[in-house]
Amino acid sequence: MASSKAHHATGWAAGIIAAAVVLHPARAAAGAHMVSGVLALLAGVVGATAPDWLEVAWWTRARKLWITHRTLTHWGVGWAALLVLSYHFLGRHPAAPIAFGFACGGLMHLFADWPNPLGVPWIVARHSLNLWTSGHCDLIIVAGAWAAALFVVDDVWFDHVYGRMLLDYGRMLLNALHT
Repeated sequence: MASSKAHHATGWAAGIIAAAVVLHPARAAAGAHMVSGVLALLAGVVGATAPDWLEVAWWTRARKLWITHRTLTHWGVGWAALLVLSYHFLGRHPAAPIAFGFACGGLMHLFADWPNPLGVPWIVARHSLNLWTSGHCDLIIVAGAWAAALFVVDDVWFDHVYGRMLLDYGRMLLNALHT
């Protein structure tokens, strides 16, 4: 499992991804409002911690877990289904941007927990990349989340202009090294 700080940092990246998709230029032309994008962003931040706090029995004084950690609330199929369903309803239902952002954050949480030996239940059983233990290498997780956010924003809003510029710059550097 990634640390709480890593989940919060990746949540902001998930929120930016959700806001970029919600405010896609085609949707903006069809009447998507900036409020939808802000709500998607904030829901992404909240969703990135949701798989953990949804396990807590908030209705009791003890605040113990009501289900085993990394079971139902960490189930990949559920988060992916919410993402697909809410994406389908973007522009058709006012709650869709919130649900979409929440699902982006939830999936980002699962991606952050996946390298841990405990893993996450993507489909049926838990699967782990088994790369490192809890709290280690959070910088890699956060950097990957922000790289994904930059990629999505570049794709959605700028038609890969900056990605192509970065590739061209990399080619130029490689050519300079070979000569």
